[in-house]
Amino acid sequence: MKKLSTSALRQRRKALLRQLPPLQEILRGSLIERYKRCGKPGCKCADQPGHGPKYYLSVTPAKGRPEMDYVPLANHDLVVRYLENFRSLRELLEQICEINREILRRREEL
Repeated sequence: MKKLSTSALRQRRKALLRQLPPLQEILRGSLIERYKRCGKPGCKCADQPGHGPKYYLSVTPAKGRPEMDYVPLANHDLVVRYLENFRSLRELLEQICEINREILRRREEL
């Protein structure tokens, strides 16, 4: 990063900004896959992992315990995409911040 010109850094920052996912399509958390046994005698789940998969979104608020929300199978792919968008957003923002710090170190206009 230090080897690039300030102009190149600004161009890189613009390119990163164009890669940002739509902000309305982000979701923070983890998707958890679970299988449950129903407990009914003779049910096939007694010999197998259980009924499922069932998906849950796990989110830990800033202050508090993790919270779990059921994700219907119909929403699974959408939730996966939103979670990937959040990870991508976080990574892109980190790179943009690094560029801004380098420009700041050079005492140039951000």
